[in-house]
Amino acid sequence: MSLVLTPAEETTSRTADTWCAAPPVTDGNADLPDWYRDFQSAAWERFTTLPTPVRTNQSWRFADLKHLRFEGYAPARPVSDSLAADLVARAVSERPADFAAHFVFANNRLLHAETPRLPAGALCLSMAEALVASHAELIRPRFLRHDDTLGGEKFAALHDAATLSGVFLHFPKGCVAEHPVLVHHFVGGEDSVIFPHTLIVAEDAAEVSVVDLYESIADAEDTLVVAIADLEADRGGRIHYIALQDLSETGAKHVHLQHTRAGRDAVTKVGFVNLGAEWVRSECVSRMVDTGADCRIVAANLSNGTQEYDQRTLQSHESQRTSSDLFFKNALYDRSRTIFSGLIQVQPGAHHTDSYQTCRNLLGSDEAEANAMPGLEIDADQVKCSHGSTSGAISDEEIFYLRARGIPADDARKMISLGFLHEAIERLEGEGVAEMLFARVERKFAELG
Repeated sequence: MSLVLTPAEETTSRTADTWCAAPPVTDGNADLPDWYRDFQSAAWERFTTLPTPVRTNQSWRFADLKHLRFEGYAPARPVSDSLAADLVARAVSERPADFAAHFVFANNRLLHAETPRLPAGALCLSMAEALVASHAELIRPRFLRHDDTLGGEKFAALHDAATLSGVFLHFPKGCVAEHPVLVHHFVGGEDSVIFPHTLIVAEDAAEVSVVDLYESIADAEDTLVVAIADLEADRGGRIHYIALQDLSETGAKHVHLQHTRAGRDAVTKVGFVNLGAEWVRSECVSRMVDTGADCRIVAANLSNGTQEYDQRTLQSHESQRTSSDLFFKNALYDRSRTIFSGLIQVQPGAHHTDSYQTCRNLLGSDEAEANAMPGLEIDADQVKCSHGSTSGAISDEEIFYLRARGIPADDARKMISLGFLHEAIERLEGEGVAEMLFARVERKFAELG
């Protein structure tokens, strides 16, 4: 028997590292309301006092903490006019044919906005505009009010203290968008950090679909994205949200904190597609707070090289007759790693809960590593809950079947993995959006060695 001692700094809460020397605020705007400036100041003070995550923290179990070295990062600088035009053209060329609105941000600044099919009564504003516009009374009660993270509280505090990009969407009662709202976020420049923020509110019987796309301007640059997406669906409201992360596989780091609050008979569907970035930390909290609420969470992730995708989820049932379904799929190649930690929590009194959780990992190499920690915490009666995780390699029989039809072994493995991920993507709504996601996944498979 051997005994391995953990270094002292990993067994106690370390003091806060200097990730940023000063609050990451850019382009100061004298019109920002006092309440928001006070909010930022309080967030920065909280950030400086929060400790750096350590390995003994259950919320960071299995994570490689070497990725949490952010000293020297600074707010991203504006891009040149010529580069801005190129990025807008790039975003336009990749969008679906039908969309309700399209926003393009680069290095935390708005480059392009159009709203050709936004329904009457709906608000769709950049975050900077929403904070100073006459609609501030709509955003303030809902703005960054969720403090229940899954280990990423230091990232959340840094985000709260920063200058934000992103959009605020407010759909009043009965307002329905037939097509999705697209939001591109580009980041570039060595040691640059951006802070995208998405806040979506669907009131009674309203319906909206939003896609956030995260991309690098150039390859092989150390960049950091700290993004937050908050979804609030009221009585009978429906929100469909997708986050597509396709950053550079060399140097780029991505943190995505997502929170959903579903009211009575509300339906939300959240999708994550991770293809790029060297390191990803994803946290998803879904709260069903009233009778009949239903939350769906889907993920399709393709990792290769030394990429690490760290995914933490919470499905919190807080009222009777609520339901949720989580379906994650990870395809791994080379020496990449994935971590999944998910908890179904049924609160006292949340009887007749119906909840599922599935994580499936397909290993494309002997060196790939998949870690899964599904869990249940039930404090109510008459519930139907299940969770499970599977990991395995592509079977020899499948490879033999395709090789017998003239398909080389490497191509056969890619075809099988592609079909494996398509099962998850097919659960996401919107034909045009699904085609865009399929194309991105196929493009990465084509680049795999």
